[in-house]
Amino acid sequence: MLQSTKAGFFVGLKTVWALGKIIFPVALIVALLQHTPVLPWVIQLITPLMGIFGLSGDAAIPLVLGNFLNLYAAIGAMLTIDLSVKEVFIIAVMLSFSHNMLVESSVAIKVGVKLWIALTVRIGLAIFSGIVINLVWQGGSERAQYGLVAAKEESVSGVIPVLLDALQTAALGIVQLAMIVMPLMIVIQILKDLKWLQVFSRWMAPVTRALGMKENTSTTLAAGLIFGLAYGAGVMIQAVKEDGVSKKDVTIAFIFLAACHAVVEDTLIFLPLGIPVLPLLLIRLVLAIVLTAIVVKVWKRVEFSKRKETVYDH
Repeated sequence: MLQSTKAGFFVGLKTVWALGKIIFPVALIVALLQHTPVLPWVIQLITPLMGIFGLSGDAAIPLVLGNFLNLYAAIGAMLTIDLSVKEVFIIAVMLSFSHNMLVESSVAIKVGVKLWIALTVRIGLAIFSGIVINLVWQGGSERAQYGLVAAKEESVSGVIPVLLDALQTAALGIVQLAMIVMPLMIVIQILKDLKWLQVFSRWMAPVTRALGMKENTSTTLAAGLIFGLAYGAGVMIQAVKEDGVSKKDVTIAFIFLAACHAVVEDTLIFLPLGIPVLPLLLIRLVLAIVLTAIVVKVWKRVEFSKRKETVYDH
């Protein structure tokens, strides 16, 4: 057990270092951008597009903050804006697909997924779901009743305070990452050494096969489902290295996880907004399964066509 803990600790350190090199500069840049005219300019730019989703111009604020930063920043903003239940639900669904884009897209590249795939899938799902819910749902016009009151943050001014605030935000991001990844890696290592992961892999095998992936992708899939793309990335990177997960399988897994990841945290986080969270979870799960099935089918067709061409060439 001690040997496993030690091994897991060092794997965790390596993982935190690898992800920290991505997360720290990204978090620092975004935190600094909050004190510049850049974010307000982006918000102003996308406000006219809000009508497509049946949203008011103010809804651009949580959408931009959620995509640039994270869900917590977006929810903080939503709690300060008067929105209808329908608007809150649409924003919640859109942000559950597309949030923390800079960090999570960087993580996707680290795992071995092409950037254009990561961006297309996540932004595409957000746009598609927003438009469809707006067209299909006729109710929800009553004003949203929030369960919590947002705490107003003190605004920071001056070059040195702004820089210190940005550094603190970025450093907290790394500390938060380490607090999750380090114990996670130790537990994973213990489970591996006790051969429990093999049992779990066998349990997950029918699910992974049904989604069109090989059994060795199950650890990657479970990590993303439970811990999310950013925090599950440590396990995903390790699984890709050690389990020999192919580029095809890791891409398919990412496409599924783009729609449905961190299912517990990313669902419960919207409870203070007073919206029904079960439909939110079901929408994510159904879209994840449908999209993955389509991608697998298309991929097989393309591979089959390529094989036929190779046969004819010979």
